[in-house]
Amino acid sequence: MASVKTKTVWFCKECGNESPKWMGRCPACGEWNTMVEETVATGKKQSPVAVSVPSSGHKPMPLSDIDSSVENRISLNNGEVDRILGGGLVEGSLVLIGGEPGIGKSTLSLQIPLHCPNLKTLYVTGEESCRQVKLRAARIGGDDTNCLIYSETLMENIIAEARSIMPDLMVVDSVQTMYSQNIESSPGSVTQIRETAAMLLRFAKETGVPVILIGHITKEGSIAGPKVLEHIVDVVLQFEGENRGTYRLLRSIKNRFGSTSELAVFEMTGKGLREVSNPSEMLIPMHEEGLSGVAVSAMLDGTRPFLIEVQALVSSAAYGTPQRSATGFDVRRLNMLLAVLEKRAGFKLGVKDVFLNMAGGLKVNDPACDLAIVSAILSSNFDFAIPSDVCFAGEIGLSGEIRPVSQTDRRVMEAARIGFKKIYVSSFSSLEQTPEGIEVIKVGDVPALCRTLFRN
Repeated sequence: MASVKTKTVWFCKECGNESPKWMGRCPACGEWNTMVEETVATGKKQSPVAVSVPSSGHKPMPLSDIDSSVENRISLNNGEVDRILGGGLVEGSLVLIGGEPGIGKSTLSLQIPLHCPNLKTLYVTGEESCRQVKLRAARIGGDDTNCLIYSETLMENIIAEARSIMPDLMVVDSVQTMYSQNIESSPGSVTQIRETAAMLLRFAKETGVPVILIGHITKEGSIAGPKVLEHIVDVVLQFEGENRGTYRLLRSIKNRFGSTSELAVFEMTGKGLREVSNPSEMLIPMHEEGLSGVAVSAMLDGTRPFLIEVQALVSSAAYGTPQRSATGFDVRRLNMLLAVLEKRAGFKLGVKDVFLNMAGGLKVNDPACDLAIVSAILSSNFDFAIPSDVCFAGEIGLSGEIRPVSQTDRRVMEAARIGFKKIYVSSFSSLEQTPEGIEVIKVGDVPALCRTLFRN
C-alpha cells in the first residue's frame, strides 16, 4: 500500500477547479479572488465523486423505450412547499435549502417531519445537540413519534445508519458540518462539501429515499461551497427576507422535476413558519387613509401575482448632499427614476432627500413597480394622498414613457379580487378582458400620469 502523503493545492470556491498554485483569477470560470488553499492527501485511493445512478438496464437503451411516466411524489402536508416543489417531494431526489443564518432553514426542515407523522424521518443534526432539536420541536408543535434524531457528522456513519433504518425521508443539517474520512481536509471545505453531497446523492438514487440538505450562504448571497454543489442536487430552494422582518420568501432556483418560477411566502411566528396563502392581503396598506407617499403595486414574482405597498418620503435635504436610500429595491434604479422625473417631467428633486421602502421587508426587482414608486414619490412631494383603492402596474423608460409589463391580465385580476377599484397601466397594454368592479386607466407617460392622478 502506498504511503500517505499530503500536499497543498488551491481550489476555486465557485467552480471547484484545482490549481497547484494561487491565481488571482480562476482559469476555469474566470472569477476573481475565489482561490482557497487546502491540504489534501495523496498516495491512497479515495472514493470516486462520480455518481452511479441505477437504470432499468445495463446497456444503452433507445429513447423511445424509456418509461416517461410521472414520478412518484410525497406530500409534505405543506401547501406552499408542495407547490414550489412541483406537487410534492420526488422519491430519490436531493433537495438543497439555502439561506442566511437565522432565517428559518432548520425550522422548516424540522417542521416538515413534525407535520408528516406518516413519514418515518431521519433528522441528522450536525450543528445542534439532540436536546436543542427537542426544544425547537416543542416550540413548533406537531407529532414527533415518527421522527428520529441522529447527532453525527461523519458521513460514513450517517449513510450506514440510514441504510439500516431505511426512512421515508432524510434531513441533513447542515452540509457544511459533514465530513468524510476519505478526505483529509476539514469540514466545510470545497472537497468535503463536494464529496459529502455526492455520497448523499448516491444514497438517494440507490435507495429511493428523498434527502433534504441544508446549506448556508456566503456574504455575497450565494450558497457556500463550490457551484458544483448546486449542479449535483436535483432541487435548489433559497430563503430570502430580512431576519428582523416577519415574512420569508422561499424561491425555487433549480428544479429538475418542476418549474423554477414558483414562489412560496411564509410568516415567521413563535410556533414556526406559517403559510401565507394570500400574501396580497398582508402586504397592502395597514394605515389610515389620507397618508401621502404611499402607493400599491401589482407585481409579479415568477408566476405568482400579489400586491405590495410602496412607501416613499421626500423631504428637504438636511445636509449639503441629498440622500438617496432604498430598502428592498435597487437604489441605482431609484436614481434613474428620479432623473427621469427631473428631466422629462420637470420635478426638481435634486435638492431633496428621497427615501424608499418596500413593505414587509421584501426585496423587489419587478420593473412593474416603477409606476407605483414614481406615484409614491410624487405623492410625498405634493403631500397629496393617493386613494387606497388605486394600484399601479407599469415600467418607466428613460424617455418618461410608461411601458407595458408582462401578464397584465393576471395583475388586474389580482387587484380586482382584493377589492381595488382602479389600476393604472401603460396605454400600450392589451387586455383580453377586464374584470368587473375595477377600472383600468391607461397612461402613456409620466406627465400624463400626473395630470390624471393629481388633477384634484
